[in-house]
Amino acid sequence: MPDDLLRFVVGPASPSSAWLWVAGILTLLVVGWYVAVLTTTATSERDAKPGVVARANAALTRRRFARDARRVGERLNGGDLTGPAAAAELSRILREFLHRHTGTRAHYMQVDQVAAGELAPAAPLLLRLNDVQFNARSTEDAAALPGATEELISSWS
Repeated sequence: MPDDLLRFVVGPASPSSAWLWVAGILTLLVVGWYVAVLTTTATSERDAKPGVVARANAALTRRRFARDARRVGERLNGGDLTGPAAAAELSRILREFLHRHTGTRAHYMQVDQVAAGELAPAAPLLLRLNDVQFNARSTEDAAALPGATEELISSWS
């Protein structure tokens, strides 16, 4: 066999080292993305120290739940929801916000328990929501409740 054909018998050329750098950079980007998502969406129970991330998370939480309350008001004004259904939805939104923002499991609390604890500023609104939701002869204005819920969520500290 002639010597000039032996060069075709060896294996393929090794890959470029640039691919190793590209893989490393992509790995760092993915890890950085997950760290950013996990730190910005962490619940307040895990935020030991108030910082930039905790304040940003609280502001995003308030904005999101206030927007949800506004949408319930739009659906109520549009005729898609009845007063009791809107009150039920607003109560769920408010209780979920209180749970996310304070860590207190407001979903499972009665209004008198809410009034006795750190969530006391939300108790009057929850009473109004319960009145509209469960009392067929309620004199409460259901159309005013989404705005009141949005205002409470936006001003919660």
